[in-house]
Amino acid sequence: MEPVQLIVTVIALAFTAVGVTLFARMIGRIIAVVRAGRPIARTDRLGARVRMALAEVLLHTRMLQWRWVGALHWFIMIGFGLLFFTLLTAYGQLFDAHFALPLIGHFPPFEWATELFAWAMILAIVPLMVYRFTRPRERVRGDAGRFFGSTMWQGYFVEWVILLVGAAIIKLRAFEYALAAYGDHPEHASLLHFPLTAWLGSPWTGLSESSLANLIWLTAAAKIVVSMVWMIVLGRNATMGVAWHRFTAPFNIVFKRDPGGGPALGAVAPLLLDGRPMTLGDLDELPEEAVLGVGRIEDFSWKARLDFTSCTECGRCQSQCPAWNTEKPLSPKLLVTALRDHTYARAEGREAERPLIAPNSITEASYSTDFGVIDPDVLWSCTNCGACVQQCPVDIEHVDHIVDLRRHQLLVESNFPAELTSLFRGLESRGNPWNMSPQGRLDWAQGLPFDVPVLGESVESAAEVEWLFWVGCAGAYEDRAKKTTRAVAELLHLAGVSYAVLGNGETCTGDPARRAGNEFVFAGLAAANVETFREHGVTKVVATCAHCFNTLRNEYAQFGLELEVVHHTQLLNRLVREGRLTPIPNGAPPQRLTYHDPCFLGRHNQVYSPPRELLAVLPGAEYVEMPRNSERSFCCGAGGARMWMEERLGERINANRTAEAVATGADRIAVGCPFCRVMLSDGLTAAQASGTARDEVEVLDVAQLLLAAVSNPVEASPNPAQASQTRAEASVVSAEASANLVETSQTPAAAPPASLFDVPAAPPPSLFDAPTDPPASLFDAPTD
Repeated sequence: MEPVQLIVTVIALAFTAVGVTLFARMIGRIIAVVRAGRPIARTDRLGARVRMALAEVLLHTRMLQWRWVGALHWFIMIGFGLLFFTLLTAYGQLFDAHFALPLIGHFPPFEWATELFAWAMILAIVPLMVYRFTRPRERVRGDAGRFFGSTMWQGYFVEWVILLVGAAIIKLRAFEYALAAYGDHPEHASLLHFPLTAWLGSPWTGLSESSLANLIWLTAAAKIVVSMVWMIVLGRNATMGVAWHRFTAPFNIVFKRDPGGGPALGAVAPLLLDGRPMTLGDLDELPEEAVLGVGRIEDFSWKARLDFTSCTECGRCQSQCPAWNTEKPLSPKLLVTALRDHTYARAEGREAERPLIAPNSITEASYSTDFGVIDPDVLWSCTNCGACVQQCPVDIEHVDHIVDLRRHQLLVESNFPAELTSLFRGLESRGNPWNMSPQGRLDWAQGLPFDVPVLGESVESAAEVEWLFWVGCAGAYEDRAKKTTRAVAELLHLAGVSYAVLGNGETCTGDPARRAGNEFVFAGLAAANVETFREHGVTKVVATCAHCFNTLRNEYAQFGLELEVVHHTQLLNRLVREGRLTPIPNGAPPQRLTYHDPCFLGRHNQVYSPPRELLAVLPGAEYVEMPRNSERSFCCGAGGARMWMEERLGERINANRTAEAVATGADRIAVGCPFCRVMLSDGLTAAQASGTARDEVEVLDVAQLLLAAVSNPVEASPNPAQASQTRAEASVVSAEASANLVETSQTPAAAPPASLFDVPAAPPPSLFDAPTDPPASLFDAPTD
């Protein structure tokens, strides 16, 4: 060997030995830490899971929610895998400057791909480096500062490695072009083999073979050293998710909750006992050592530990979180990284006495306090809106983890916000969170010009009607929500829809109890409702409350009850399309409308189009989107049982959202959920009192707006000519109203659904399947 060749070869191989050793040892350690988590079933439908993960990774379906960042990342990801072959080539070049991989080394398509992705990797990483550099941790909180709290040196390190490796590949190709003239195939020095680097290699063609060989040895060694430094750093940092996610994220996606590919939204994962969903029978005979929720880091499942390890600290979740954006201590990213750091610290025998949840809140939440890994205010600030889960490119299940933490704090530690005591008392004793009389559930119907059919009274069985109209607690007791209930009832009556209500036989679905962590109260309420549904033969439900809609549709399946559940905006949209409800111009002055997406209707269930389509056909209406809409809509602040907790920290979430709605200049703020209506109405009242909103602005449900626009409705069984004429008029009105649609957001509303109801297929039965020969489904209701 030449002296230069010998020196660089020894250096490169020494770095390789250290890098590979440390990297391999760390892989073993990470696997051991993840496997130490509690059991959870995530291997069902493994073939479907693998296909789903390949599609999600290779097509970057979740990364592309941020389009240009996702597109740049795709080139880097593909380049990282493809250019591994250039690392093998570099090792060969240490011993022979003319070395090329057998079979493919001089195969033009391989060479084209190598050069294309090397250049693409460089051109992609530079803007990403600029993007990170312009968003340091000192920036204000919010979307512009999504790297706030991230370990910035790790991100910079990975980006510089990618840049240097890409530059080394391009430089090597340039030297290879110049050296080809001295090899066995001088004709390879052409655009056929060097389409994107020949221009860089041309200036070096005058050098001698030995000089070019020295340059190749030096550059190959530099590429190897940079790559091995990367492996050494990873081998010393198990919590470096910005680098480790390249290896862990594909597995995290394979083992996500929904094998069909959806994020962990909709239903909350059931409370587990030894890795399987708990049943009512389990509750009667709980062993003393039973783990309820998560009270220690050791209580998290292996999938949760894989979640923590896979976090890239990209901050997408943080940028969308309503709590973080209103100066509260909760950041989904910092929550996950705190749990990750504590997981690996405990694996090393450190932090043994440190509690997972601090016993008391501190003045300013800190994720490194000696008092606890997580501050209580972090845990209880979550609204369960699902923005973090929706945005996460590696499918971390933030909401499930937060609910599990709440379950332990509430069921075992009895450590929860005092305001929830009244909530639970009302749910347990009277079946509603307002602690109102259970005999008053039909008071909303007083004064209607028609009788509301009630199951078990005027209607014997659900088989006699098409729909059960699920009123919900808010719709029955809250004054503003009652107006929505009445509007829906009137519209269904006008359209000739056959429906009935449960009246005083209805009780809360249990959503606020479950989201607060009180699984036992939720189980009792759900069991009662499931028994009522089975007794009356209920199979089809329409609900006005997004929380009831989500719980009935997604969570009662865990109790063995399958229902067809639609939101009232979906059903009303169908009735308008069929011509059974016809908005008619009534000479009223034009009004500007905006729409607030309820989290549990939109993000959790992907229902975006029906409410907007209804608003688009209202005569004289001009529709304008808020900047944050559809998948990136901002929460009203009521979810996760926050409706019943005082908001003491930072800006009120409903005030933030109301200000955005008012800024559109809308005369009417349309909503599709009674919780949203309460929160935005309160926010609007405060804004009007302060003079920041016009007095004439109102918050109304979509159903109320539609009822005001309906005139001469079609009877339940119109004659064909009348129906044809009405449908034609409705089409004209719809076209005229749609022409007025104004889009002011950079994030447009979701495209109209392919199906009528714009709801994804129901979760597959295997989603909550118990092991073979399981006990009865989670909290099964009595059958007698």
